Amino acid sequence: MYKIPLADLKNIILESKKITPRDLEEKIKLKINELSGLISEEGAAHIIANELSISVVRAVNSKLKIKEIYAGMRNLVTVGKVLRKFDVREFAKGESTGKVCSVVLGDETGTIRVVFWNDQVARLDKVQEGDILLLKDVYAKENNASKEIHVGERTEITINPEGETIAQVRQSSNFQRSKISELTEGSEGTEILGTIVQIFDPRFFYVCPNCSKRANETEGQFQCAEHGTVQPVVSYVLNVILDDGTGTIRSTFWKNQTNHLLGKDEQEILRYKDNVALFEDMKTELLGEQLKVMGRIKKNDLFDRLELNVQLVEKANPEEELARLEQK
Repeated sequence: MYKIPLADLKNIILESKKITPRDLEEKIKLKINELSGLISEEGAAHIIANELSISVVRAVNSKLKIKEIYAGMRNLVTVGKVLRKFDVREFAKGESTGKVCSVVLGDETGTIRVVFWNDQVARLDKVQEGDILLLKDVYAKENNASKEIHVGERTEITINPEGETIAQVRQSSNFQRSKISELTEGSEGTEILGTIVQIFDPRFFYVCPNCSKRANETEGQFQCAEHGTVQPVVSYVLNVILDDGTGTIRSTFWKNQTNHLLGKDEQEILRYKDNVALFEDMKTELLGEQLKVMGRIKKNDLFDRLELNVQLVEKANPEEELARLEQK
């Protein structure tokens, strides 16, 4: 089953014009009660869409926009512009070694990470940032609460295909601007405009090179719950406090988002691992910086507070913000 965020499900249902927003919320609650609370809001929304004869996904054999791609889809066809190309990373699994590399692909509906493994990495040699890629027969999965595309042996890749153009990339996808004071637990697709008022030192940890999940050290060896004993790679996370005038929220930047926020690559950031004092200059530089961050709101039960899991980050654009205010 495809994993479609609740906000997207509701939008798809409402776009059909077969039900009003108020009636949809009421039907979701009634459906959950009818089934004695044994289904989630997402499950109830799927049932309602089926009852209204609304297809929540396009056929995967058609060319999909990035916003139409969901975790669990296979045999996908999509096209997008390469916004960023990351360095190749080597890893070891038991006695064997491998390679992994990724790019960020974007179109007018959003952005997504595309992952290349082992022999497929060489197919990126001729790919440059700004190129347009047509991908056929790829699959989508979830990683760190974000969807991503993976390239397989049967994947067809065309660089700058004739007739394919992408004039503008929508960085923020389907995110909705919200005030921090109005945030609620579990909100998907949240966008916040805030100022950095506090920055914490980056935290480094080890992950499995195959699935990027945390690898725990036991008796001198690192273990992954899925892949067993592995040769881990270092990952990291950065936390900052954002203030938008209505409140503050702790925001978590995982590896790729940290790279983008700091404007540094992995090797540059790993310098802080053994000498965190070097990070003091970055703190000074970032304090007071205004950001547009997009992601998911979650509840930290330990500290009884809401936090933002960042999926995309951009430096605030004054002209864009002024235009937004003029439209209100």
